[in-house]
Amino acid sequence: MESKIAKRKIPTTQEELPCVGIGTWQTFDVGSSDAERNPLKEVLQKFIENNGSVIDSSPMYGASEKVVGDLSQELKINNKLFIATKVWTSGEEAGIKQMNDSFSLLKRDRMDLMQIHNLMDWQTHLKTLRKWKEQGKVRYIGLTHYTDSNHDTVASVIKNNPVDFIQINYNLLDRHAEEKLLPLAQELKVAVIINRPFEEGALFGRVKGKALPEWASEFDCTSWAQLFLKFILSNPAVTCVIPGTSKITHLLDNLKAGVGKLPDSTHKKKMIELIG
Repeated sequence: MESKIAKRKIPTTQEELPCVGIGTWQTFDVGSSDAERNPLKEVLQKFIENNGSVIDSSPMYGASEKVVGDLSQELKINNKLFIATKVWTSGEEAGIKQMNDSFSLLKRDRMDLMQIHNLMDWQTHLKTLRKWKEQGKVRYIGLTHYTDSNHDTVASVIKNNPVDFIQINYNLLDRHAEEKLLPLAQELKVAVIINRPFEEGALFGRVKGKALPEWASEFDCTSWAQLFLKFILSNPAVTCVIPGTSKITHLLDNLKAGVGKLPDSTHKKKMIELIG
């Protein structure tokens, strides 16, 4: 890529992260054969070569954690990744065991970001994670969800409990988060990772057979994927967006969304009208 991906600061520390990362739901849930893993190995190699670092996983995502751990170790890039994963179970002991398993699978003795997946038993896990952060076992702690109906709960939790990150759903078809949750995260100085950036492919369905509008070039946009991601990144509350992919062409296209100009309010209005 001609230019480096823009970086954004984590509010609690001012550490900078590249604004486009990789999600591993479905795409990294593969077996152990070379045929299944080699394409993902190439994706990770290109990701690092093009200044990417943020990769997000979960025990919920099948073999994804193991695949990320194995391949990043084989490539000797594990320490170059900002690895985020999640706890997705109930009970203190079960949570501790699951998180320790994730450390093992991801080949880490220190996790960059540990998140409570879909707020499951969040009160219990938050206590554990606070201790682990104090001990240096995790660098950052956070919460995740993927449905609009839970945004109010996420908002309530972060108002009353200090966390470093939230991970939520937001895209051109689903803009609910920009009403309250994204402004609140910005106000409270909480970093935001965005999942479901393409609304599980529905956005591409809306533009199938359509040419990219000429005005997209005004914010350095050359593809529909970049347009969808740049819309998200134009929100100042967003720290990083994590589209999932297992293909190098898609990876490189996605990463370009983090390069160059972003749409202004006039562009965004046009985008919303275009998608309908």
